[in-house]
Parts: sequence; structure tokens; C-alpha cells
Amino acid sequence: DLQPFANPRNATAGTLKLLDPNITAGRSLYIFTYEVGIHEGIDLPDSHEKTLALLNKLGLPVNPLTNTCQTVEEATSKIDPWEAQKNSLNYAVDGIVVKVDSRRQREVLGHTTKVPRYMIAYKFGAEQATSEIKDICIQVGKSGQLTPVAHLKPVHIAGTVVTRASLHNFEELNRKDIRIGDRVYVEKAGEIIPQVVKARKDMRTGSEKKLPTPQHCPSCGERVEKVPDGVYIRCINPACPAQVKERIEHFGSRGAMDIEGLGPAIIEQLINAGLISDCADLYGLEKESLVELERLEEKSAQNLIKAIEESKARGLPHLLFALGIPNVGAHVAEVLAANFNSIDGVISASKESLEQIDEIGPTVAESIRKFFARETTRELIRKLKDAGVKMSSETVKESGERQLNGKTFVLTGSLKNSTRKEASERIKKLGGRVTSSVSSNTDYVVAGENPGSKFDKAQNLGITILSEDEFEKIS
Repeated sequence: DLQPFANPRNATAGTLKLLDPNITAGRSLYIFTYEVGIHEGIDLPDSHEKTLALLNKLGLPVNPLTNTCQTVEEATSKIDPWEAQKNSLNYAVDGIVVKVDSRRQREVLGHTTKVPRYMIAYKFGAEQATSEIKDICIQVGKSGQLTPVAHLKPVHIAGTVVTRASLHNFEELNRKDIRIGDRVYVEKAGEIIPQVVKARKDMRTGSEKKLPTPQHCPSCGERVEKVPDGVYIRCINPACPAQVKERIEHFGSRGAMDIEGLGPAIIEQLINAGLISDCADLYGLEKESLVELERLEEKSAQNLIKAIEESKARGLPHLLFALGIPNVGAHVAEVLAANFNSIDGVISASKESLEQIDEIGPTVAESIRKFFARETTRELIRKLKDAGVKMSSETVKESGERQLNGKTFVLTGSLKNSTRKEASERIKKLGGRVTSSVSSNTDYVVAGENPGSKFDKAQNLGITILSEDEFEKIS
């Protein structure tokens, strides 16, 4: 008999990526449905409870272990019993999600860039195990940050074998007084990320060794410095080999330039062979050089060259994120791209003008200015331009026309001429911004059919409400 997979999350992710649908079908994957995403031609019920009933009626599997509660106290009373009962289920769970039932109230609450405000997850206590720290190594990230990483004696936790765990930073390492040779408690934060909780000081023999805070980078040997007003230590040498590898890996990752096939092992070989020293060098690679690398046959090499070539057209938001500017994630990269025609506009922007952009504060503005002030960065941009990498913004018309620049929109109700996603993209292309909730900062509310509470709130605040036809005229 075949052994069951150790970790259901990883097994599911791997199964869905299989190229043979027959193997996927044989894995007997099963899901519960909880929400309705993008939809057209259907009016959703006004409560989550009724939405689950609708999903069930449509033949979609719904978790029977749901409860509708009238008070917060009643909802929290359902949590503790499941902490003890969770292992009685025939599937793994790591907590309980508490949601607002009313759809109208959900619209009022809205959501942030990453999470909705109308639900919260309560996580059960993480599973812990004891292991031994065999060594503590120092990892250098793409921005030069030095992170101590514990190498552990293999231990089984939450469905996987854990051999490494981040110790976050040297202040945390010293605060917890964790040493090489220590017996330690290990758990997975959120059932995913391994971390060392604390040392078993009662089990020390006296042979354990402290790791001193480094004064030099373990990769390039240059002196390191502490981040001002922070806890991290950073190597500031932009040519540091470890940083180069991490930066190139980030550059080609999904959400950045999305270069399929450019994995860590390939990058390391390319650097060791002297074929690349920065991400711009990727665009000068030739198939003949790639086939000489380990595990890269002619077809794989050709596919990688094709993926690198296709990445040239990703556009400004992807490029800004791919460059690895400190404090600039995917969302801030989109915000910058929505406010500038090209990367030259970002480079020449003053700290003050950057701070005037919604969602960009002093810290992010300073990071952007420092990054583009470096000669090494400017040389990299020149090389990328010469290679033909697109550096204009997809969110601004080529003519430079931005009639919605700086305007904030909220979409509500069902649109008949386009989906909300299409309308949002149109607003962004003209320099506008789309948010999920109405506030005094909202300039326009675009109301389709059955607009709901956002429409009412806009009326109360005196915000301009546009019909779909009026919106079409200005966009």
C-alpha cells in the first residue's frame, strides 16, 4: 500500500501543479466552499449563512461545522471546545474563522490591501517539539540583511520534517540566549514557518557556544552596520556575492519579472560560471552557454531564454518590485507606477514629492531616494534599458493623459458593461485609485444595479455618485 502524504497543504499544492490530469484525479482531493468570488447574472443573499445555503443548493460542498451566533460572547464560546476536538476530524485544521454575517456590514467595513476587515482568524496553539541546534549560520538577504538561521537535528512537526528555523535577528538571538548545541523548543508559526521558541536551559551541559554578533559580512568580508532605529544588521556592499544571488532570485520570482525556470540552483551556477553578476546580465545569456550547465538540456535552456525575453515586457510595476527597493513591495510598486510615466520619473522624484503620494510615507520615500541615488543602481538601470526592458507604466496612457490622476473611486453594485476588475483597471490606467470603502477621501462612487450601503454612505457624505454611463464618459 502507498503511504499517505505527510503534509496535506504541500500534497494539495503539488497535486494541482501536476501536468498529468489522470494523476491529479487519482489523488481524491476534496474541498469545502465558503465564499463566492467574481460573479455575474446572480444576486447574492444578504448574509453569509444564506450564501452557504445557496452554495450547498448548487451542489458545491459546504462544511457542515458552521454556526451562526448572535453575540461575540456566543462566537468565542465555540472556540475552546474545538481546541480539544480538532484531532477528531479527518482533515487538518489550525484554527477557527469568525466572520460578520451581514453582506451590507461587510461592505461598510471593507478591507485593507491584504485582508478583509469583516473576518478574523483564531489560531490554535502551535504544535511544539524538542530538537537540538547543530549549528547557527548567517544568511545574507537581497538587501544585505544578516539573519541567523538555526540548523536543527531533524524533527517532525505538523506534517513535515523541520531541519532549519530562522532566528530573526541578533537582538532576538541574544534576548532568547540561544546557543549552538542547545536543546530547544521548536514550533511552526501559523503551521507553516518553523521558529525556535526558547532554549531548554535545564538541559545544558556547558559545551554550548554563543554566536557572537558579526562585525563583517560572512559572504564578502566587508564591515556591516546596524540599521538606524532598527534591530537588523546589514552588509552595505552592493557587490556582495550573497546579495547578488538573492537579488537575482527575487528579480525573476513570480510577481516580479516572473522568469519561469530561473531557480536558485541555476542562478548559482550562472554566477559561479561568471555568466552573470547582476540581473541585467540575464538578458545577455545565450542558449549555447546555458546547455553547458548541470541539469539544463537544450530544450530547458531554450525555454529559459524564451522566459527571459518575455519578461522584458512586464512593465513598470513589475520592474519596480523586481529591483528589490527596501520597503517597496508589490503594492507600493503599483502605487509608484500609477503616479509616474516611466522609471525616469521615479528616479528624479524628490523625497517631498514622493511623500505627497497616498500610501507613501517618509520611510518609504527615503528608501526610494537612497536606492536610486546609488551609482550602482543607475548603472543597473542603464544596462536594463540597453537590453530592451520596458520601463513605462501600464497604468498611464502613452500620451501622458491622466484625467483621473489623484482621484479616488469606489465601485458598488453590478455593472452591465464591464466587470469590476475591468473598471478598476481602466481607472488605474488613467491615474486614478480604487478603494473598497467609502470615506471623506472618496472623490467618486460608481453605482451599478443594486448598489447597497456604499451608495447610501456616499449620499450622506455628499460624494459625487456616477451612473455607469457617466463613468464611461469620463474614462
